[in-house]
Amino acid sequence: MRELSVIGVRVELPTNQPIVLLREVDGDRYLPIWIGAVEATAIAYEQQGVKPARPLTHDLLRDLLQALSAPLKAVEIVELKDSIFYADLLIGDSVRVSARPSDAIALALRVGAPVRCAERVLDEAGIIIPDEQEDEVEKFREFLEQVRPEDFAS
Repeated sequence: MRELSVIGVRVELPTNQPIVLLREVDGDRYLPIWIGAVEATAIAYEQQGVKPARPLTHDLLRDLLQALSAPLKAVEIVELKDSIFYADLLIGDSVRVSARPSDAIALALRVGAPVRCAERVLDEAGIIIPDEQEDEVEKFREFLEQVRPEDFAS
């Protein structure tokens, strides 16, 4: 397993499909995952420190895990099958629960849990951005600083 950092979310044009972009902590590969608008909003809210008036589903799950003394130890993106990513929540010492990566990432951000990815998934879906395209990543980061969670609403 390789640890990933969450770069952020954006809307891919022309399809208006949100993606979450992850990057290897100790490597050069990026992992883009297409996600739903609700999950994109949940990730963006957390990254921007937006606190909604009522808890979102991911906030509820965080609070539930805390109330049950069942800490989320990590999120692992474990498989890519037919262009669909699969993830597991590692809870406590021995519990694994299957989850969509987008939901898992939104929860991990809320509790400070690491996000990891199987090497074979990174080998298949990870991309290396050449130096000349690093300015595109910088533009993406600038975009993330300007985007509002409401921009992901349908």
